[in-house]
Amino acid sequence: MTSPRRVAAHLLTPLLGSGVAVAPHGDAVVLTFDDGPTPGETDRILPVLADRGATATFFVLVNRARREPALLREVLAAGHEVALHGPDHRRITGFRADQVGRRTRGATRELEDLAGVGVRWFRPPYGRQRMSDVLAVRAGGVVPVLWEAGMYDWADLPDDERLEKGLGEAGPGSVVLMHDGFAGPDDGVDDGPEPEVDRPLLVSRTLDRLADRGLSAHSLRAGLTRGDLVKRLRFGR
Repeated sequence: MTSPRRVAAHLLTPLLGSGVAVAPHGDAVVLTFDDGPTPGETDRILPVLADRGATATFFVLVNRARREPALLREVLAAGHEVALHGPDHRRITGFRADQVGRRTRGATRELEDLAGVGVRWFRPPYGRQRMSDVLAVRAGGVVPVLWEAGMYDWADLPDDERLEKGLGEAGPGSVVLMHDGFAGPDDGVDDGPEPEVDRPLLVSRTLDRLADRGLSAHSLRAGLTRGDLVKRLRFGR
């Protein structure tokens, strides 16, 4: 007999679930970057991706894109996808649902104006969201996307440990989280000092490890040419 909780989850997932993977998955993972565009980081990561023939989805902060429109256009010119991470990096769970909707709509419109392309995806800062936030975000015209595997480049760890922990959670079809920036007071938050990480080197080593497994890295847009977005219910304040 199917439990009421499982039935409820089955019914709610299409409406409230957030994308975490792509299936059928083949030999691809979806590579994503948060918190940019960042001069000295984003522009150094782009050649690494180009050298490997990889594409990615960049979840950008609009306050940063506003300051760095040329760098945003460089991301797009290199064949990558741009998505919304927020007007800044404050948790959306700190706002009422109606405020989340207005902020999301406004930030999406501004990002589309800056980028000159449509925006389909949204990743809440810190991956934190409530059921009401998912509904508000979807009403704002974008779909929330979280991740299955994170490369721990927000924490002070040796790269070998980042690779072991992050790629231990990654498999074909996984959405992989990396960063091309570190949010701080200019983005509305204070998460302490930025960790020591050579982001381009970590990206290079991550792509090498994926290639060793026969996996290639693609943007979410490219990944979805191979399959459908897998959604799961995932909430947290």
